[in-house]
Amino acid sequence: MNLVTLLDMVAGVDPDRVAIGDRDTGLSLHQLRTLAGGAATLLADQPHRPLLFAGTATPAFPVALFGAALAGRSFAPISYRLAADPFAALVADQAPSTLLHDEPGAHPALPDDVAVVGAAAFLQRAGGAAEWTRDADQDPEQAAVLLHTSGTTGKPKVAVLRHRHLVSYVLNTTELLSAGPEEAALVSVPPYHVAGVAGLLTGVYCGRRIVQLPNFEAAAWVDLALAQDVTHAMVVPTMLARIVEVLEARGSGLPALRHLSYGGGRMPRPVIERALRLLPDVSFVNAYGLTETTSSVAVLGPDDHRAALASADPAVRRRLESVGRPLPGVEIVVRDPHGAPVAATAAGELWVRGEQVSGEYSAASVTDDAGWFPTRDGGWIDDQGYVFVAGRLDDVIVRGGENLSPGEIEDVLARHPAVGEVAVYGVPDEQWGEVPVAAVVLRAGAALDAEQAQRWVAEHLRSSRVPARIHFLAGLPRNDMGKLLRRVLKAESAAPTSAAIT
Repeated sequence: MNLVTLLDMVAGVDPDRVAIGDRDTGLSLHQLRTLAGGAATLLADQPHRPLLFAGTATPAFPVALFGAALAGRSFAPISYRLAADPFAALVADQAPSTLLHDEPGAHPALPDDVAVVGAAAFLQRAGGAAEWTRDADQDPEQAAVLLHTSGTTGKPKVAVLRHRHLVSYVLNTTELLSAGPEEAALVSVPPYHVAGVAGLLTGVYCGRRIVQLPNFEAAAWVDLALAQDVTHAMVVPTMLARIVEVLEARGSGLPALRHLSYGGGRMPRPVIERALRLLPDVSFVNAYGLTETTSSVAVLGPDDHRAALASADPAVRRRLESVGRPLPGVEIVVRDPHGAPVAATAAGELWVRGEQVSGEYSAASVTDDAGWFPTRDGGWIDDQGYVFVAGRLDDVIVRGGENLSPGEIEDVLARHPAVGEVAVYGVPDEQWGEVPVAAVVLRAGAALDAEQAQRWVAEHLRSSRVPARIHFLAGLPRNDMGKLLRRVLKAESAAPTSAAIT
């Protein structure tokens, strides 16, 4: 089954429903399918060359994605925010190819076997191209989307998502035209993120109009949500924190919003608690997934959020820090460093298995013989099946043989009324091997010194978790998806220290 089959199904039932853009002037499902056919005609001359997309979230994105699928070409969105050299290196790795770019003349030093076309020009040409008359290749093993991992610790790898992975995800998470015609989803994650691809496919299949925000800015997000009566949205934790700040400053809400999902990183509990109180009528969903798992594999649903917020039971309240339970058709287990299962509720590495799980890179697959994919995320599963993600295994701080979770310390500091953002990371130490250090961004007008911050942690956690040093910064280093770059913070604190707090 090809991705285009999903579009054919919905366009055949309700062709006039608006799929992309403004409620009055946007592309209908029929128009999207017609443009995808025109795009396939333009791409048909070289079926085995990947179609690279270095554009923002505009109508050219879905047209290119479905057009590539129809023409039998893999679709590879790449970050348009990269500097010239790493951008050229990613493009060269995919050559020979065709590259759609918002600014086609921005990177002149590209290989000769890369055909560069303006994304807007491609969209216009697709509208005037001859009608595509052939059926899409229905081979489920064909590579559909190639996504570069975030590359926060090294050169990005190319994750391969085949048609069967993406189709399985869509069919397991949504139903054909299940959305009402008044529903609209605001998509503000870029096309090169797995959530951008998954959000587009599920939105089209369920018939929910997709409103695109090419570049996220909190005030612009709120304005667009209000103007387009947005009912659904997906954000990353840093986006939600900034949206909450805008709404609090304005003293307003989002009356049309019904459903807000978030993922892509740890959500500080104080942030989600503020959001739940500010938007009590909104259904919140925490979605956990990776590029290699075709987006979400576990979700914490609206009822879980409301029950946890209202509960006085610490175990139930703590579920706001979990990513919920596995999706249907997905299995999640916890294993030790040797790959053996751990006891119930014990911590270890999260492994995932399911039809939507790829676990494949352009170089090789990393799934085991039984189809299990090692996520490299540490975590545990409680006795009710709720999955808790502690963070990347590489981020664990080993202090005198004791493993410390940065997230546990971050959550405590984030509850201090003066703290806006916080990141905890490990640095070398002569006595303990490694100790925790915290980088703190204060709220506007707030005051806090290092000793006060350390005393706050000591009052809530064991002394071994108290940061040896506190750095107060104007902002935390993040990539363009809002993911924290701990390696940058570690590099700035690389010199060994002898910790004073024991």
